[in-house]
Amino acid sequence: MNAEDEDEFRQFVAAQLGPLRKQAYLTCGNWHTAEDAVSNALAKLYPRWGRVDRPDLYVRTMVHRAAVSEVRRPWRRESSAGDAMPDMATRDTTGVTDEQLRVQAALKQVPRKQRAALVLRFYLGLSLEETARVMGISLGTAKSNTARGLTRVRELLAAEDIDMVDDIEELANAHA
Repeated sequence: MNAEDEDEFRQFVAAQLGPLRKQAYLTCGNWHTAEDAVSNALAKLYPRWGRVDRPDLYVRTMVHRAAVSEVRRPWRRESSAGDAMPDMATRDTTGVTDEQLRVQAALKQVPRKQRAALVLRFYLGLSLEETARVMGISLGTAKSNTARGLTRVRELLAAEDIDMVDDIEELANAHA
């Protein structure tokens, strides 16, 4: 890779690192796992830089796959005694933070593929076609994953008597 390509890659990483970390976190629900997923994806992108038509979609696909596979790794299945403690979602006087925590808790209860579709569609703002491409599934499957995930999040939030947050990015920004 020549110096110009390296500079271009560095600029791309600087611009995309935050959104990629948030995508990975919202996909897997753990910041450490998300960091590993993004690092692995960017390490795999580097030697392919310049040969990829849409590096933004390519790296999002890689981050999605890496976040999913990081969770599947055997050493990730080990857990500390603290992991058995339930996360307590309690009311916060600020309201917005409370709602963000409840949306995050609801999002964690949505199946992995549906959660990934929601993150790609509503957090990253990808089209259905781009979401299907990133996830490696058909357009119809992307539509149904998005619809079912959205329905499940709404059901979980309705059980808590909470209105759905219009912008999932607020949730991700609260934990960045």
